[in-house]
Order: sequence, then structure tokens, then C-alpha cells
Amino acid sequence: MKAVDVPAVDEDEDLLRAATDFGHIVDSRPRGVLTAHSVDALGDLLAFAGPRGLPVSARGGGQALYGQGQADGGYVVDMTALDEVRCLPEERTLVADAGALWRDVVRAALAEGLAPAVSPDHLGGSVGGVLSTGGFGGSSHRFGLVADWVRELEVVTGAGQRLVCSPERHAGLFHAVLAGLGQCALIVRATLRLVPAPALVRRYRLYHHTPGTFFTDQRRLARDARFSHVAGQARPAIDGTWDYVTEAVAPHTGQLPCDDPLFIGDLDHDPDTAEIEDLSYAEYLHRLDRDERLLRATGEWQRPHPWLTLLLPEEAATTFVPSVLADRRQEGLRHCGTVQLRPLNGSALHAPLLRRPPGELLCLLSLMRTAPPDRPDVVRELVAANRAVYEAALAVGGVVHPVGALPMTPDDWHAHFGPAWADLARAKDRYDPHHILTRGCGLWP
Repeated sequence: MKAVDVPAVDEDEDLLRAATDFGHIVDSRPRGVLTAHSVDALGDLLAFAGPRGLPVSARGGGQALYGQGQADGGYVVDMTALDEVRCLPEERTLVADAGALWRDVVRAALAEGLAPAVSPDHLGGSVGGVLSTGGFGGSSHRFGLVADWVRELEVVTGAGQRLVCSPERHAGLFHAVLAGLGQCALIVRATLRLVPAPALVRRYRLYHHTPGTFFTDQRRLARDARFSHVAGQARPAIDGTWDYVTEAVAPHTGQLPCDDPLFIGDLDHDPDTAEIEDLSYAEYLHRLDRDERLLRATGEWQRPHPWLTLLLPEEAATTFVPSVLADRRQEGLRHCGTVQLRPLNGSALHAPLLRRPPGELLCLLSLMRTAPPDRPDVVRELVAANRAVYEAALAVGGVVHPVGALPMTPDDWHAHFGPAWADLARAKDRYDPHHILTRGCGLWP
């Protein structure tokens, strides 16, 4: 076993960047940052850190919200140097290093007339980060998680062992890594299955004034095979209530005009406010790039992000969502936030470690707000409000998607994973025997 030089503690730019994340809520003080120029270097670090009990976490796009990817007193591995992406069009697959950003994946696939079946809404996340949390996108109602389209993974375990795993090879490790929150191994490379990419899409934005018609129409669209992507939002109305917007996307060739009444004529939206446009598929996948540039320019990107994402039984969402939005603690969502809503089908979600409510008809709810950077008291209040919403969701059969700003105890995690906890714990003990990986999630005492 090769020794690894311990990086000196220095307030350099890498350390400062590794001490925080996109959430800007939890800060840490890592001992050092390793830029992973090779997989061997990562293995050496883990072999060194394990027996010494030093935490190790991987950082790609830095999109964690609550310190999940930080390593207080340990080492953060900067994965951005591992960024190669290779499309294999004859096999309809793509091989991507863990540090590659999702926009690089999309670009390489589209160049060959292909695309991932599911892409995250924001393309600035890394391949490793998205797969470690599962990855939802606008097509998840049909095609599940980004992680459900992984053919093979190359990982380095917490013991420093480099392994290739798949459903046929080291299957237990494979299923413990996908949506496994980085607990058993760090992803270094992934092989993804691709599908043919449409040239054009027609995007419909349909407005509703009541949650009942919104959820009914959104489910109708999700059941219609002509629509590849279905998502939605709740938006503040002038009278103090909320309006609801469904976004539905249908691929087409552009050779014939779309018959819009045939597509949306039987829905209960407000027809006078419908927005309809044609986009290239690349334009659609990059639809949030402009928003990101604006948020960076205004400084909003650097504000604290006490976000929360839940999976709800759809039958409960119709009343649960309006009640959450009416709560005075969520008032900030009206001024500096976004409320995302999207339909999901339980049978499309396959990663064993993704926890979801029982049943087929589900709804994903994301409360995406920012907070003043100079008001830690407000941030604490919003995190506490997340906890209250989480507990209310549990009471109606909901489940948290554990990527947000939500304090969770080991007992909470045990209850969250439920029957899957025993398998995860066994995999943890086997592949990360010193329990050093991704401690920021707080799964273990």
C-alpha cells in the first residue's frame, strides 16, 4: 500500500471552496483538498484516511445544500479533473468520468443524435453527484431516475479498492452506490444508456387557478405517451393566492404543424394564458442556463439555499401543497423562491435506495428559496420550517428526497430507509469499514 502525503492545512482557494457548498448554510474546515488527477491517487488517499478515521468526501459541481459533501477535519476530493466524456453511438452508451458536468454529457450525446433518457433540470451538477442522489428530471414520470439508466460503474471503495460493478457484477455494491449518498464508495466513472434524441420539441405552459385542476391535468399529461417531459410550478398570484403552471413537452419533427387542440384541447387550464413554443431539444435541455447567469450576476446564486424536496402520494398532494404554501413560514417563497411540482410513477423508479411512498401515483414537491446571507437567524428559521414540513409529510405518507437542508438524526435515517437499512448497513461495513465516506450526510453516529 502506497503512502499518501498529508496535505498541509492552508487557507488557500481550494480549502475555502471546499469548506462550503451551494447551500451556503453549513461550513466546515477540511484538513486538505486532493485534486484527483487519477483514480489511483483517489485510492491511495482512501487507503491512507481509512485506518486513521479521517473523513473523505467527493466534490464535483459543488451542488450540495446542507454540508453533505463536506469533510470537516478530513479530505475533500476535487473530482473536476476527472472530466472525460466519450459517446459510443454504435452501442447507444456514453462513458463519463464522475467529475464531468451534466452539460458535457448532454453535449456529447446530442452530437451523435442521442440523449440521456433522463437529464437533471440543472446541467451544472457532476455525473458522480447526480448518480449518488438518484437524479430526477422532467422525463422521470416515464423513465425514472438518471441512476436507473446506468449500465456500469467504476468506483473506489472506502477501503481504497478500485472495482467495476453492474447489475451482474458486484451487484450489491452497484445498488448501494446508486442513490446511495456516497456512503459505500465514490464513483469515478459511469456508463450510461442513451436513447435517440428528438430534433425539436413543442413546449406547452398551461396555467391553472386551482390546485385540483392542475393536478388532474398534470396527471393526464403524464399518462399521455406523446409527452416526453411533464413538470410544473406553483407561482404567487397577485391576490395573495397561488396559481399553478404545468409544463408539458412533446417531441416532433417540424415537418407537419402540431395540432394543439388535439394535444391540450381537453384539459382544464386557462386557454387564454397558454404559452406554446417550439425549441430544439438542445435549447430545451439548456433552458435554465439563462436563469443561472442572471442569478450569478445579481448575487442570488451565492445566497443561502434552505431547499427541501419531498415525494408525496399524489392523493395527499392536492391538499398538502396548498396548506404548505399558506403557512406564514413559507411566505418567502413568494418573493425569492420557486415551488416545483412534478408527477411521478412509482413503477418507473427502480434504484433500491431511493425511498418513495407506496403506490403508483406520486408527486415531487421542491421548495426552493433563498435567504439573506447576513441573517443566520432567518436561515435557522427556514431550516426549522423544513423540519416541520417534513414531519407533516411523514404524517400523510410522504418521504424526503435527502438532498435538501434538513437536519436528520441517525434514527431519522434508519426510519427513512426502513427495510433497506439492513442492506445499506451491511454494504457500509463491507466497503467502507472505517466509516469515513461522506459523513456530512449524518447517517451514522
